[in-house]
Amino acid sequence: MMDILYTGPVPADRESPMTRSETSPSRAQHPSPTQKPNTCCFCWCCCCSCSWSEDDRRGRRKAQETKLEPFPCETCPKPTIEEIKLWAQSFDKLMKNPAGRNKFREFLRTEYSEENMLFWLACEDLKKEINKSDIEEKTRLIYEDYISILSPKEVSLDSRVREVINRRLQDPTPHIFEDAQLQIYTLMHRDSYPRFLNSSVYRSLVQGGSRSSSES
Repeated sequence: MMDILYTGPVPADRESPMTRSETSPSRAQHPSPTQKPNTCCFCWCCCCSCSWSEDDRRGRRKAQETKLEPFPCETCPKPTIEEIKLWAQSFDKLMKNPAGRNKFREFLRTEYSEENMLFWLACEDLKKEINKSDIEEKTRLIYEDYISILSPKEVSLDSRVREVINRRLQDPTPHIFEDAQLQIYTLMHRDSYPRFLNSSVYRSLVQGGSRSSSES
């Protein structure tokens, strides 16, 4: 009887060491059937393990800087020296002043964290909407631009706030991002505002405003 030569795949337990070492990298990296894939890295919702450090986030944004700027700087008169000095008294006074927001945003751009202000402005704009379809569309765009872990403009939010947003996405309201907006406002207040007051952007404003006052 003729011997039949088997040409099919070699079972794993009979595979020679040489064959295993020649396996391609892509094949070697496939997870085993019992290994759960890290699905959170392929969706827009986020878990704690997906969160990056703020330094990593800024580095990624610097490398993938976007030219999209949905909110142009606000049109407003030149601030007076009195207004400029008020900005140093509290973060609320700075954020309530259109010229103050513009200058603070200019400073955030130098730190590659302008998306924090853009997200805050987008949330303020969403709160003005009353049409359901417009609310849904703006919610989707804000999510894609600032909440999705796939976006280079992703803002830094904790997992609790993300979970609340994900639960509300099916029926969004103008206030769907309220908790997230407060968290980013607090982050800007605690992290960026003190540096803004010590920055050349703010110092030049004070010096320029003082000169204008003395000349007049």
